[in-house]
Amino acid sequence: MATTKTTQAKKKQLNDLQIISLYMNDVLEMNEAPKNVFAFCKKHNIEESDFYSFFGSVDALKQDIWVKFFENAVDTIEKEPTFETYSDKNKLLTLYFTLFEILTLNRSYILFSLKENKEGLKNLKSLTTFRNHFKEYIVTKIKSKPSEPFGKVAKVTEPVFSEGAWLQFLFLLKFWIDDTSKGFEKTDVLIEKSVNTVVDLLDTKPLESLFDLGKFLWKEKMQ
Repeated sequence: MATTKTTQAKKKQLNDLQIISLYMNDVLEMNEAPKNVFAFCKKHNIEESDFYSFFGSVDALKQDIWVKFFENAVDTIEKEPTFETYSDKNKLLTLYFTLFEILTLNRSYILFSLKENKEGLKNLKSLTTFRNHFKEYIVTKIKSKPSEPFGKVAKVTEPVFSEGAWLQFLFLLKFWIDDTSKGFEKTDVLIEKSVNTVVDLLDTKPLESLFDLGKFLWKEKMQ
């Protein structure tokens, strides 16, 4: 009975964040991902059924790690009492700065994750769910109630606008990965300049053409 109670207690305490923490520690300590769910669970004395109650696979776990990064950023910025009063430009800047602060805290894992199998940013499978959350948030917070000069965004379709924001994020992510400046200060400068440039171009360039150019540059230079 004592063993059963102990096991039940462990099950009650186990949650998705604990599993994520164990997985990330394994990756950083071993410099490789667990081979499969069975090996991971055996190492940490976890029932496979407990793992599957949170994640359908190791790939699903990898995706949820990125989602947690994003949710952490959103929770942080929305706790700021004056966030809703920010201009759309400043909301976007705040999101980027906060998100990259969180990514920096987990940089070692992220570098491994994105360079796994030596694919770099071509290996974007782990960002699939994160991408969906990111694009939905951008549309909800920026495009739903646009203000000047972002008001011009109202004429742009949501898929074009959200995809453009995603391409901008990937561009910043690629730069951050290669950034060796102290405190990644060059990434901070690029974040501000890139957002300011988009705002300036709203008055002078059709956004559809701008995003088409961004897609082309991404395919040619970033992959």
